[in-house]
Amino acid sequence: MKKYLIALLFLSFGFLSQSCKKDAVPPTLNPPQITTQPSPVYRYEIVNTYPHDTGAFTQGLQYYNGELYESTGLNGRSSLRREELTTGKILQRIDIDKQYFGEGMTILNGKIYMITYQTHIGFIYDLKTFKQLGTWEYEGEGWGLTNDGKNLIMSNGSNKLNYLDPQTLTIVKTLDVTDEGFLVERLNELELIKGEIYANIWMTDRIARIDPATGKVNSWIDLSGLLTPTEKDRADVLNGIAYDEKGERLFITGKLWPKLFEIKIKNKEAL
Repeated sequence: MKKYLIALLFLSFGFLSQSCKKDAVPPTLNPPQITTQPSPVYRYEIVNTYPHDTGAFTQGLQYYNGELYESTGLNGRSSLRREELTTGKILQRIDIDKQYFGEGMTILNGKIYMITYQTHIGFIYDLKTFKQLGTWEYEGEGWGLTNDGKNLIMSNGSNKLNYLDPQTLTIVKTLDVTDEGFLVERLNELELIKGEIYANIWMTDRIARIDPATGKVNSWIDLSGLLTPTEKDRADVLNGIAYDEKGERLFITGKLWPKLFEIKIKNKEAL
């Protein structure tokens, strides 16, 4: 019982435990409701550590054909990048106009789709050349983006995930994310992994593993402790999930983090 009480306290105060850094976006949403019967919470072990650009305000991350693709935010500092995993070297990059605050990205059918925070504009780029192929408009804010091989899946900071047809860029489905019947809000960076949607919860060290059929949270991953206290003080929040399907490797980083971690999820409940 004590372990569950600790879990509840962590969830209740996790959103308040980190002060906003100078460049972070202030909260605009109501505090989420907290379940009294939390889903399982799992911990991790670090497999490898790689360098990460401390100037990258990470919003989207994807592993594709042996390399990392990353989108970054902040007005005047937003970009789209292709990077070497082991060194963090930027192999290809385009900067986004300063009027846009870059957010999540995903790769589908030879194209990169990237969204923006409050300007209601998404960009479409050629995967190889990074040449802009087009734009589209959407309502609400843009936070995270992934895909299921058929549709784009987009978060907007609420508990809802919108599925978009990649051809028409219109919403074809909306998924409400809940944990034991309670709303799970501030869904941010997304990644589809082995039939589950992994979602960073903004301003926490947790990732929700979501059933795409029901929207229910199957379990949580507690990623606290990845950075040292000194590193954490200089960085911003956890936000970056990438998966190497062939090698079954999970990569995690955050905004302005000095490191990118390859981790393995432990098989037993931690809390």
